[in-house]
Amino acid sequence: MSSRAAAIAAVAILTPAVAGCGINAIPTKEEAARARWADVQSAYQRRADLVPQLVATVQGAAISERTILTEVIEARAQATGVTVTPETLNDPGAMQRFQAAQGQLTEALSRLMLVVERYPEVKSNQNFLVLQTQLEGTENRINVARIDYNEAVRDYNTSLRTFPTVIWANTIHGGSEPMQPFEATTAAQTAPTVNFDALNSARPGGNAPATTPGAAPPAQ
Repeated sequence: MSSRAAAIAAVAILTPAVAGCGINAIPTKEEAARARWADVQSAYQRRADLVPQLVATVQGAAISERTILTEVIEARAQATGVTVTPETLNDPGAMQRFQAAQGQLTEALSRLMLVVERYPEVKSNQNFLVLQTQLEGTENRINVARIDYNEAVRDYNTSLRTFPTVIWANTIHGGSEPMQPFEATTAAQTAPTVNFDALNSARPGGNAPATTPGAAPPAQ
């Protein structure tokens, strides 16, 4: 057998063994984590797209807490202005900025919902009711997307440190670096309050307890 034939035979024999050792596992897991990150960004973008409609609907009501609307608008601008590309998923600073910006929007939306609780005319607005449902669904999507992304990142990062894939992480895939998980702030992990029965119990005729706009809700 010639040396060329022997080399071809060796490759044919070794290829399945090498593949079985996970030579493709690292790039496969990396692409999976990037795909899950795209889902996270898509869910947050859906929320950002709802905010202008939500603000416009609330602006139509005679509420006195106009500052919170400005906060929501500014927080949305900040959140949509900070992005993390697949190429920067291993950058802790980029991830922290993204998390902080999204957390600020979450908190601003939560405060807006608390304000709306005091205005029955807003709560009964059909457009607002539709947006309420959409926002609640979006927050659920965000939570699921973050969980799926973190699991994909855990799987990928583990492959960089465990046998046999650690061999390829230090050789063929030597440029692979751990990705950053999404670690939202405590406040950001709580979806905005969209249950309008949470603070005030409706009274006969559909009117909420009398409350001075801007004041704390009455004790139950």
